[in-house]
Amino acid sequence: MSSSRSSLIFEPGTIYCGDCKDVLAQFPEECVDLIYIDPPFHSGRSYEVLWGDVQEVRAFEDRWGDVQRYLDYMKPRVLQLYRVLKRTGSFYYHCDWHAGHYIKVMLDEIFGINQFLCEIAWKRTFAHSSANRPGINHDTILFYSKTGDFTWNKVYQPYSPDYVETFFVHSDPDGRRWQRVDLTGAGTGKGPSSKPWRSIDVAAKGRHWAYSHKELNRLDRDGKIHWPKKKGGMPRLKQYLDEMPGVPLQSVWSDIRPIHNLAQERLGYPTQKPLPLLERIIKASSNPGDVVLDGFCGCGTAIVAAEKLERRWIGVDFSPTACRVMAERTERDCGMVEHPITGKIDKNQKYYKLANMPMDEATLKQMPPFEFQNWAVLQLGKVLRSPAHVTRTFVNDKGIDGKIYLVDNVELIHKGKETLFGEKTPYIPVQVKQKAKVDRLDIDPFETALRRDRRSAGFFIGFDFTRGALNEIQRVRREGGLRIYPFRVYNLIRDEFVSDLPIWRELGE
Repeated sequence: MSSSRSSLIFEPGTIYCGDCKDVLAQFPEECVDLIYIDPPFHSGRSYEVLWGDVQEVRAFEDRWGDVQRYLDYMKPRVLQLYRVLKRTGSFYYHCDWHAGHYIKVMLDEIFGINQFLCEIAWKRTFAHSSANRPGINHDTILFYSKTGDFTWNKVYQPYSPDYVETFFVHSDPDGRRWQRVDLTGAGTGKGPSSKPWRSIDVAAKGRHWAYSHKELNRLDRDGKIHWPKKKGGMPRLKQYLDEMPGVPLQSVWSDIRPIHNLAQERLGYPTQKPLPLLERIIKASSNPGDVVLDGFCGCGTAIVAAEKLERRWIGVDFSPTACRVMAERTERDCGMVEHPITGKIDKNQKYYKLANMPMDEATLKQMPPFEFQNWAVLQLGKVLRSPAHVTRTFVNDKGIDGKIYLVDNVELIHKGKETLFGEKTPYIPVQVKQKAKVDRLDIDPFETALRRDRRSAGFFIGFDFTRGALNEIQRVRREGGLRIYPFRVYNLIRDEFVSDLPIWRELGE
């Protein structure tokens, strides 16, 4: 599941866990066609995040102190992104109003001021009220190329309702809307385009036909020419709304809505962007088969968009939790599965790889608490081959950090069977402690949490357990009917199920 931290192989279809500065330093030069990044903004905010499917509330710090500190953090990472970008590649930096102008100066230094192509304004919210200034309701996306030779595909935005109402004012009996468009162009010549058609001499008016006579006959036969009732009036082309591609892409994007709080797409990541936004960028600046890179991948919207558009992709994120969320999303939204380390490969199956995940005790001990908690709960689920969900809220977690759902006991729900305390939903609470040794004082609150949650069993994860903690686990099992199963991080790392207790038989009683 993990690869060496000292040697990473550039391989599209891989989610790399780590700082993009360090990960990309091991990639070859000019190997990526398109880069999009949406790094933490210089917003001065601190907030909590609910990670949808895994139900994790994560403290997300977005506080840099001053702009220069933020730029000092970002510059070496952008330099690596620039290094791996192909000469024909494009780069998009998603930011907001707090530091966007400072970021542009930094990007001008790295890419060159002449390689700045456009500043895109994306309307990310509806009307926003502010007491002492206009409401700020847009993000900025800075668009650069590495050279003048870059990919650009025509992309269109839909017409605004006002434009449609103003110009497409005519309609056929079947309801198809159309507008009248001139069939001629300015100026005359000696060629066929200046000759009369249907007795109409456009040259006499200083103009020429914009279509050949053969094309005009075809348009008329197909009912696409409007003939005015007024005698001598000029025929016009009937340009149907449903045949028009829309408006060529402009720098203001107000037609892509942000993700609504109740949207199915929403995962709870604080700066999650809607899928159509990334699809537009990828369509415009890459072709099928190109490599798309997101160096601050978050919940993986760029990955999903790239996969759906038949691009190859690479995702990088410092957070192990984010990488696991990305992996789950590729499985759910793209039908992919993790590439097995050994075993037979199905040629009809799409695979992804998860690389560089923290899998040694020293690294796990230094991991931020919420990251360690998520790793421990999800890794226990992997070891037990059962679904795992992180539930901690940091505000009112009631002593339960996660839940393991027992696949083998799903029938308990359907049969209405009850376990020791009468619970009908077959999950087991999990408690996690990121300390050298779990002691008895850590076990006591978990006992209370289990009884309050009407659970007869629970898992406790720690690096090690004192004799007092193990004695207390045995006592509550013997006297209180509570079964607490201690799991050491050492065994979780090695994907080992180690216990002297027949868990599945006991929990299935």
